Parts: sequence; structure tokens; C-alpha cells
Amino acid sequence: MRVWDWNYAWEVMPVLAEASLITVQATLAGFVLALCVGLLFAVGRIAGPLWLRWVVVGMVEFLRSTPLLIQIFFLYYVLPEVGLTLDAFPAGVLALGLHYGAYCAEVYRAGLEGVPKGQWEAAMALNLPYWSAFRRVILPQAIPPVVPALGNYLVALFKETPLLSVIAVMELMQTAKILGSESFQYTEPITLVGLFFLAFSLISAALIRWLERALPSRSGRRA
Repeated sequence: MRVWDWNYAWEVMPVLAEASLITVQATLAGFVLALCVGLLFAVGRIAGPLWLRWVVVGMVEFLRSTPLLIQIFFLYYVLPEVGLTLDAFPAGVLALGLHYGAYCAEVYRAGLEGVPKGQWEAAMALNLPYWSAFRRVILPQAIPPVVPALGNYLVALFKETPLLSVIAVMELMQTAKILGSESFQYTEPITLVGLFFLAFSLISAALIRWLERALPSRSGRRA
């Protein structure tokens, strides 16, 4: 019995390569959204009025405590019942962004609370507006220490993209399963998908390490 068919592997490679673009797009779009949502959550929890802090805490805990799969189903199947219909890809990206935004919020919060209070006091003594001080003094010091943790969530988010197949997003894993069901040869497409995920994860880890080394020197030059 033949275990590996190179001809079939080369045949499905272009199809999987095309599907990989969907996976990468969903990953990058979801992660950018997660970074933005997480920062908004963190700032709202730290600097917002009391009512906003409670709202943010509730949202973060809800998003972290419920499965991503349920959130995908909710955005795609339940929201149309109240008049908000999203296509499969935007719904999937939104679910990824909100879910991982809740995790990123806690990472941001740790970084922001790690900045010495003296930095705030010095910024206020220079009569810098609050948000200007936050953007130009506090945030550049808070981000570099948390880059590794944020990078871990990038890799984790990437590995969650196969869940989008439940709402018919033709990402990499779903395409591989369809190819396997058509040919009854699952070894080649599934193995190629695994290699793709491994390659992306290694590339992401290398970029994160580079960014981790680069950011402190940049913030130092600004100082």
C-alpha cells in the first residue's frame, strides 16, 4: 500500500496555496482587530469612569470564558435574527478579533500598569495633555515588554482559523478536508497543511523576536 503519493501532493499544492491566502488574511485581519480591541479594553479599564470599567471587565470576562466556536456561531447565525447580517469571512474575522482582543487586553493592562507612576507624574509636570502623555510617553514604554505575549496570541489565533470552516469559510484546513473527501487520499493534503502551519508559526516567532529586539532601541532613541 502506497503511503505517500508525490504526484497527488504536487497536484493539490496550488489549491492549498490559494486557500492559505484566506487563512493568512483571516489571521492578520483578526490579529490587527484584536490588537485594537485589546488596547481599547485596556485603556477603558484603567482610565475610564467606574461604569465603563465594569462594562469592560464584563465584556472581557465574557469573551474569555466562552468558546470561540460559540462566538463564531453567534455572530454568523444569531445576529441576522436581530437584523445584522455578516458574510462568513467578516463574521469569522470579527469573532477572532473580539475573542483574542479580550486576551490582548489583559496583556496590555499588565504592560501599562508596569510603567512607573513617576512617568505619569513627569508628563503631568510638563503640562502634557492626558492623552498626549499616554500616547507619547506611557504607551512606548508599555508595549515592548509585552510583545512576546502578544506574539504568542498571534500564533494561537492562526491555529484557531480552522474553526472558521463551520461557517463555510474556505480556509486551509477546510480545503484539505474537501480534497481528501474527493480523492479518499487524506495523507498528502493534511500533511501539507501541517507543514504550512509549522512554517507560518516559525516565521511569526522569528518576526516577534526581531520586533522584541527592535522596539526598546526605538523607544530609547525617542527618549
